[in-house]
Amino acid sequence: MPEHDRITTETYLSEDEFQTSIRPRRFDEYVGQEQVKKNLSVFIQAAKKRGEALDHVLLYGPPGLGKTTLAGIIASEMGVNIRVTSGPAIEKAADIAGILSNLNEMDVLFIDEIHRLNKSVEEILYPAMEDFAFDIIMGKGPAARALRIDIPKFTLIGATTRAGLLSAPLRDRFGVISRLELYSPEELVKIVKRTAGILNFSISDEGAAEIARRSRGTPRIANRLVKRARDFAEVRDSSIITAEIASISLKSLDIDSLGLDFVDRNLLNCIIKKFGGGPVGLETLSAATGEDISTIEDIYEPYLLQLGFINKTPRGRVATPGAYEHLGIPFNDGSK
Repeated sequence: MPEHDRITTETYLSEDEFQTSIRPRRFDEYVGQEQVKKNLSVFIQAAKKRGEALDHVLLYGPPGLGKTTLAGIIASEMGVNIRVTSGPAIEKAADIAGILSNLNEMDVLFIDEIHRLNKSVEEILYPAMEDFAFDIIMGKGPAARALRIDIPKFTLIGATTRAGLLSAPLRDRFGVISRLELYSPEELVKIVKRTAGILNFSISDEGAAEIARRSRGTPRIANRLVKRARDFAEVRDSSIITAEIASISLKSLDIDSLGLDFVDRNLLNCIIKKFGGGPVGLETLSAATGEDISTIEDIYEPYLLQLGFINKTPRGRVATPGAYEHLGIPFNDGSK
């Protein structure tokens, strides 16, 4: 199943455009990531007292946890403008040079998927981040000369799902590095209720808990499921999303009690039924399921690992007894 067809995908879908309008604007509206918020609040207050730009910030973690939202909040709390772009969108050194030249003093430049910057763009960023300047080469051959252009002091906020792919020189230039963790069901309940309120629809405590429990620890998925559950409620002429309606809507969307969908269950079934529970190498698992290796690592595995349904070993992935139990498959540890 293509990733863009899954309602439980953590990656951004076109239907998620409504989520832009419901993003929190300040730290006191932002649910979860408490330690990250506390640290950033301190760094922001200190920078404002000194009248300086905030140190460059790297936010990393699974997709859908609010990295873009946090970047917007940082700019809002600093009282500055934010320029948003992404690594794949910056193709040439001239592109990043143009962006940097048009920033105002103290502005925030947010680069999503920063691990996908090409090398020439990355090399422009090194002096920009350290010295607030960049070098351009004028002319060619023996007549070529370097010209240094000063730029306003700014804050670069980079976001990535794969921090390990960042080069050491780029990673070392970030003064603040924060990892975003998957959300607890209690935190997701608050987000679900807030989203339902913004959508002008009522939701019961039990309905919110049902959606939160199946949202894979990810606010983006939780917001998406609220919107779908609202559709089921309206068709049933209900003015409130009850636990029953939430359960019916999620079952219709093929999302089970723990938030796993067909693709997740297929991955677990593949490990258990085709490879005897593992260990199975990532490349072999990719070939057997038809899923890209990076998709398995970045999208499926984090939640399955959190649930304790798979283990990573030096020899490959192994399904745990919990996975067998969830799928209703008898577990044999080989001792009999």
